[in-house]
Amino acid sequence: MAFDGITVAAVTHELHSILLDGRIAKIAQPEPDELLLTIKTVSGTHRLCLCASASLPLVYLTKDTKTNPLTAPNFCMLLRKHIGNGRICRISQPSLERIIEFTIEHRNELGDLCQKYLIMELMGKHSNLILCDENRVIVDSIKHVSSQTSSVREVLPQRPYFVPNTMEKQDPLSVDFDGFSRILSRKELPLGKAIYTAFTGISPVASEDICHRASLDSALPFSQLSFSEKTALYRQFDAVMHLVKTRQFTPVIYYDNGLPKEFSALSLLSFEQAYPSSSPSGISQMLRDYYAQKNTLVRIRQKSADLRQVVQTALERNRKKYHLQSRQLDDTRDRELFRIYGELIHTYGYSLSPKSHQLTALNYYTNEEVCIPLDPDRSPSENAQHYFEKYNKKKRTFETLSLLIEETKKEILYLESVSASLDLASEEEDLIQVKEELIQAGYIKRKTSRRKTSRSSSPLHYLTGDGYHIYVGKNNLQNEELTFSFAEGNDWWFHAKGVPGSHVILKSKQKEPPTSAFEDAGRLAAYYSKSRGNDKVEIDYVQRKHVKKPKGGKPGFVVYYTNYSLVIDSDISSLALLPGQT
Repeated sequence: MAFDGITVAAVTHELHSILLDGRIAKIAQPEPDELLLTIKTVSGTHRLCLCASASLPLVYLTKDTKTNPLTAPNFCMLLRKHIGNGRICRISQPSLERIIEFTIEHRNELGDLCQKYLIMELMGKHSNLILCDENRVIVDSIKHVSSQTSSVREVLPQRPYFVPNTMEKQDPLSVDFDGFSRILSRKELPLGKAIYTAFTGISPVASEDICHRASLDSALPFSQLSFSEKTALYRQFDAVMHLVKTRQFTPVIYYDNGLPKEFSALSLLSFEQAYPSSSPSGISQMLRDYYAQKNTLVRIRQKSADLRQVVQTALERNRKKYHLQSRQLDDTRDRELFRIYGELIHTYGYSLSPKSHQLTALNYYTNEEVCIPLDPDRSPSENAQHYFEKYNKKKRTFETLSLLIEETKKEILYLESVSASLDLASEEEDLIQVKEELIQAGYIKRKTSRRKTSRSSSPLHYLTGDGYHIYVGKNNLQNEELTFSFAEGNDWWFHAKGVPGSHVILKSKQKEPPTSAFEDAGRLAAYYSKSRGNDKVEIDYVQRKHVKKPKGGKPGFVVYYTNYSLVIDSDISSLALLPGQT
């Protein structure tokens, strides 16, 4: 979800209600593009984070502190001079722009009351923090933008401040039906795209939701709508803008299979039925929760990079080995022909004349005539022996390669299962287990003595609508423990057929679970497998007592000789993920 004008409006409203008339007690710059203001108000002390990062610009209230550099950066020192101990007398947003203006009163060196503007621009890679004087002339900014960088606007000291209207978008808060229709009629674009490209502060997600509220296909152009459909679209557009103007914000986070998918300052009706949601207490809380979870996933992804490299390198090496072995095996497929040639020479060789170059004989296996090449310098017996030797050599090669290829296939499947485990990792403990598994398998050398971690990673725990508990292993070591230590004989074991995936255990409660519980467990097995996202995934399931561990098998590798099957999708949005331990 873009940090759009609607979200900025909600942030502005929250900051105005909490920080108005507050005094700026401290100003810190923990990062090159981030400020942390400590503001004292009647209700208490608050910390305001203003981040102008090109990748993740944010404004929110926080309780966290950050380590500051020993020497304050120049922009931080400038702010301390100009707005230190200043009073925030106004917090506003121009139109529905992604801009927040802090109007600050303070006294200069002579004791005279002055006014300054601290302007936060949340515009992706163009995000900036700008300090202006009472005449809106730039004093300085956290990022300097010269004419060489931008031909539209310079952001440098002593330059006038203005908001560039490069996209020529209209103010959505003041447009009427006629203006709305006229603006969209000029755009030969799908409705969803036309709305967010025509009006300020509306993101693609919000635009799609407005079309959904009006029960219209967002792929249709505005010109193809009837008058009643245009009216319905404007009514929903105006209703959303009314919520913004009257500050009726309802912060919400939507989840897709337990992971944060979108956030919004207003409820998204197009998401309500499709995704579960949570309702944070305020917009700052929403931003903290959403990005904290997102950042956790990014951090885990970064920390798993080395392990992924190890697994990927081993996979590529084994796939090349498998390809080479398969080609060599193809060269042995004619081995039986050499044996038959030898037998036919023994059978019909008595009729050959000396120095014969070939033997034409009836193949009694197929009742077809064949021509067998001969070495004229060899006797029939020697020619037959030559073919038998070639047969035996290829037979030995075939037998050896068959075993090697089977081992290589198992190694590839194992490494693919480890790769799937890395995709499932959601905390550092998961990565520790995967690393330990790779050490045990010999892919990583143990550098230090093995230490027991204070926290161990646990399988995922789900609860069905019927009250049945389902557990999902996140890596091969967990799969092994879940199947052979935790599950009981009458519990049900599930796994996606023919692809790497998690072991899934449905606790039976010592009775036959309902069909819906089997389907839920099947969906989990499909989702936590390489077939995730497919409409139809074949799942094998069997009672745990029929699942065996082969001698010398890799972690998580099992065999079963009788099973049931079901074909199902991988949508687990209806299942509740619990924090419980096994």
